[in-house]
Amino acid sequence: MKGTSRLQKILYLIILALGFYILYKAGRILLESQAVQQALDSGELQRNLEDAAMRGYAPGYTATVEGRDMPDWLAGWMRQVVPVYSYLAERQTGETDQTAREEARAGEETEETGQTARGEARAGEETEETGQTARGEARAGEENENPNRVVHEEPRAGEQTTREEARIEDQNAIHTEKNSAETSIDETEKAGGDSGETEKAGGDSGEKGETGGASGVMGETGGASGEKGETGGVSGEMGEAGGERTEEKPEENSGEAQEDAGEELQQAASRTVVSEELLAQLEDFDYLLANYFTVDEGTMADAQLLDADVLLQKDLRLAQDSSVPQILIYHTHSQETFADSEEGKTVDSIVGMGEVLAEELRNTYGYNVIHDTGVYDLVDGVIDRSAAYDYAREAVEQILQEYPTIEVIIDLHRDGVDGEKFVTEIDGKPVSRIMFFNGISRDSADQPLSWLQNPYTQDNLAFSLQLQLAAEARYPGFTRNIYLKAERFNLHLRPRSLLIEAGTQLNTVAEERGAMTPLAALLHQVLGGEAEYSQ
Repeated sequence: MKGTSRLQKILYLIILALGFYILYKAGRILLESQAVQQALDSGELQRNLEDAAMRGYAPGYTATVEGRDMPDWLAGWMRQVVPVYSYLAERQTGETDQTAREEARAGEETEETGQTARGEARAGEETEETGQTARGEARAGEENENPNRVVHEEPRAGEQTTREEARIEDQNAIHTEKNSAETSIDETEKAGGDSGETEKAGGDSGEKGETGGASGVMGETGGASGEKGETGGVSGEMGEAGGERTEEKPEENSGEAQEDAGEELQQAASRTVVSEELLAQLEDFDYLLANYFTVDEGTMADAQLLDADVLLQKDLRLAQDSSVPQILIYHTHSQETFADSEEGKTVDSIVGMGEVLAEELRNTYGYNVIHDTGVYDLVDGVIDRSAAYDYAREAVEQILQEYPTIEVIIDLHRDGVDGEKFVTEIDGKPVSRIMFFNGISRDSADQPLSWLQNPYTQDNLAFSLQLQLAAEARYPGFTRNIYLKAERFNLHLRPRSLLIEAGTQLNTVAEERGAMTPLAALLHQVLGGEAEYSQ
């Protein structure tokens, strides 16, 4: 019987070991599944587990996050002793602050819209007054030049006039009236131009909106359109008052003015200069995808998303104003270093490269740049990137709240690729190659990731593609293909948001520093509207 008991124990141990092995394999399979990977990458699962743990084991945590009374000394003690509690509690208040900021932003946009409408109304009133003055001058000119001739008032709709009879009776008087009317029209056009400048000023105020440069451009173009359209209308009235121009001519002139304005709007909408040959190639989706993009297996990009015409027509120009911050550089992974970086030396890390880029943009091109050197991937002295994008997003949102004039956001990284070193030569010096990286919030079935929405996906892609084309024309070989991945990577915070991978862990510090100069030049080229692309 003893032998049988021993055999049973061995069998139990074997069954137990097999059970552990099955659980282990099942766990590995589960963790490698796409759904679980997406949940882990988003950080939401970790936050929920942390929240559940705090509610179960941290006294007073639930009361604090739900807004109930709690002794201040206890809250302060917990913030010091339990860092996770501090993060979760602040996360709750951060969501409330974000809602308040969105409501405030909506109020500001409504107020700006109202101011623009009032400016347009005032411009219209000034133009009408100018037209009345010009008509009065025309009539006065008629009386002075030909006092013996009866001046005919402009007929209203449906009324008949004796303009043809008057022209037959006195040709000389008609010519005199024509000259007088044309002189008055010229004066009116000048006045109309002044009113157009008023509209332009109204358009310039649009630069303060989130899309900044694009709003300003459209405002200016609207002003130009106002000059032409409104002056055309006034010249029509003057022609009628002078008694020489027919009713059809002013309408034709007005139509031509509207066409001209439409062409100017179209030109202002895009300052990218692309050769016809290259544009024809880029309009081929397969060519564009194969030569300019690398698509991660976890996502999918279609022809609608990567429409070259749409991406190249995005106006990314920045109305430069050095008196306020307009560019933000930060690093989600601040601990990334290079082949010969000295340990603990920040200037040799990716943060040091961010400062080199910031100085180049400031000193060479005159931009006002903020460089955030915050650490988001280090927890208790150990590298932990599981929630780095969450921590970075909270910090960047705080910076944007403090400096709402920021329109360009750059998250500068160093890539990590096994056994590969990316280097090229520019101006006789070896420099690291760079890669623009876009999260497009889509899974491998081409379905949107509803929990990672980004209203600026195409703006982000346009920024990357225009920089890529500028680099191809100016620094061939400097950039790798644009990499597309499923997640969002905080690119939703501004239309002009970039994630840049500069070199790899095998590049040297000198090669990395060398790459910042051409990168700054490309940024200025696109933001300044100076980029020209050719094959």
